[in-house]
Amino acid sequence: MLFTTPTFVLLFLPLTLLGFYLIGRRSATGAALWLLLASLLFYSHWQPVDTWLLLGSIAVNFAIGRRISVGGTNTKAWLATGVSINLGLLACFKYADFLVRNLNGLSGQQLPLPGLELPIGISFYSFTQIAFLVDAYRHKVNEPKAVHYGLFVTYFPHLVAGPVLHHAQMMPQFANPAIYRVQAGNLVAGLGIFAIGLFKKVVLADGISPYADAVFNPADAGHLPSAGEAWLGASAYGLQLYFDFSGYSDMAIGLSWMFNVRLPFNFDSPYQAGNISDFWRRWHISLSTFLRDYLYIALGGNRHGAVRRYLNLATTMVLGGLWHGASWTFVAWGALHGLYLMLHHGFRAVTDESWHARLGRWRAWRLLSWSITMLAVLVAWVLFRATTFDGALNILAGMAGQAASAPPLLWNAGLSAATGALWCGVLGAMAALAPNSNRIGEGLLVWCRTHTAARATLAGALLAAVALLVLVNATRSSVSAFIYFNF
Repeated sequence: MLFTTPTFVLLFLPLTLLGFYLIGRRSATGAALWLLLASLLFYSHWQPVDTWLLLGSIAVNFAIGRRISVGGTNTKAWLATGVSINLGLLACFKYADFLVRNLNGLSGQQLPLPGLELPIGISFYSFTQIAFLVDAYRHKVNEPKAVHYGLFVTYFPHLVAGPVLHHAQMMPQFANPAIYRVQAGNLVAGLGIFAIGLFKKVVLADGISPYADAVFNPADAGHLPSAGEAWLGASAYGLQLYFDFSGYSDMAIGLSWMFNVRLPFNFDSPYQAGNISDFWRRWHISLSTFLRDYLYIALGGNRHGAVRRYLNLATTMVLGGLWHGASWTFVAWGALHGLYLMLHHGFRAVTDESWHARLGRWRAWRLLSWSITMLAVLVAWVLFRATTFDGALNILAGMAGQAASAPPLLWNAGLSAATGALWCGVLGAMAALAPNSNRIGEGLLVWCRTHTAARATLAGALLAAVALLVLVNATRSSVSAFIYFNF
C-alpha cells in the first residue's frame, strides 16, 4: 500500500486514525495494539507471506532483548546471537543471489541461484532491531511491553523506507497517554506536511523521472549518450531521488504528527551542503547516524590515528553502499563516497582551521565548495542509478563528451531535451534555495496550535489538495513506488 494511492488516503488512513482515537479514549494499550495491527495490515498489503518473517523477527529480537536486559554472564553472547540473526536474515534474502553469482564467476561453477524475493523494508527493520539490541546491552533501554515493542518496529510511517529508529526516540511517546487523544493542531499540521510530501513525490519526483529513465535505460543496454543528454539524465535522476526521498520523509513525519508522534527528521536539504561531510549530515540522517554510532565508532572511529581513521571511514561507506543493494555498483558508490570523505578530512587535516574560517566568510569560496560537492555527488549518483557498470561507464563517458555521435535518446522516448533542462533548472533551484520543509513544518505546527479559528479552513484546503494529488496519481498508467522501497 503506497501513501500516494486512494486506498491509503481514503480508506486505510481515516479508519486507522478513527480507531486509534476512539480506542485511545478508553485504553492506551488498546490504541497501541490497534495501531500495531493496522501497521501489520499496511505491510501485508504488499507481501502477505513476508509478514510472518516480520513477526518472527520481532518475536526473536524482543525475547533476546529481554534476556540481555536481565544481565548476567552470557549477555554478550546473547547480543552476538541477536545481531547475527538479523544480519543472517539480511544476508539470506538480500545478498544470497549476489554471493552465489560472484562465487560462480570466480569458480566457473553453475550453482543455482536461491532466487529469494526481497522482503520490503527488511533493511530498515533489521537495523532498527540491531540498534535496540546494542542499546539494551549498553543498558540504555529496557522494553517490557511486547505491544509497544512490536509497534516500535512496525509503525507504518517508517516501516518500509525509514527512518531507522532508536528505541529511546519512540517508546516514551507510546507510553504517554496524551498521544491517544485528538490534538487538532497536530492533526492539521500533519496533514499539511503530508500534502507537501505528496506534492514532491507525485508532481516533482515522478514528473522528472522519465528524463532519467530515457537516458539510463538505453545506457544500460549499451548506448552511449551525447554529453548534453548524459548530463541531463544524471541531473534528472539526482533530482528525482532527492524529491522522492524528501517527499517520503515529509509524508512520514506528517502522518506521525496526525497520531501525535514525533519522528526524527531524516532529510535536511542535503543539496544545500557546503562539503561532503555536511552532505552526509543532511542526507538520510538516521542511516548516517546508525553507521557512525554502530559501525564507524565500533571499528575504532578516529581513536587510533589518521590511517586507521581513514580506513574506518572507507569501510563504513563501502558497507553503507552495500546496504543499499546487492550490486557492485552500490559498493563502488559507497567506496567513492568513502574516498570523498577521506579527501575532505585529509584536506582539513593539512590546513589551518583559522584559514578555513577566513575562507568561509568569502561568498566565492562557499559557492566553489558547494559546486564541487554537488558535482561529486552527481557523479556518484550515476553508479547508484545504473544497473550495470557498463551502463554507468556509458553515462560517465557521455558526460565526458566521448560520444562523437549518439542516438537522440530523449527524442526516441518522445521527450523534449529543452523541457527536461527546464525541469532540472526549476527543481535544482528549489533544492538549492528553497526553505527546508522541516522548518516549514515546525512553523506550521505552531500556527495550527495557536490559530484555532482558521484551522478548519486550512484543513479543508489541504484535504482538497491531497484529493487532487491522489487523483492525478491514480489517473497515470502506472503508480511508482518510492525509490527507497528497493533497499
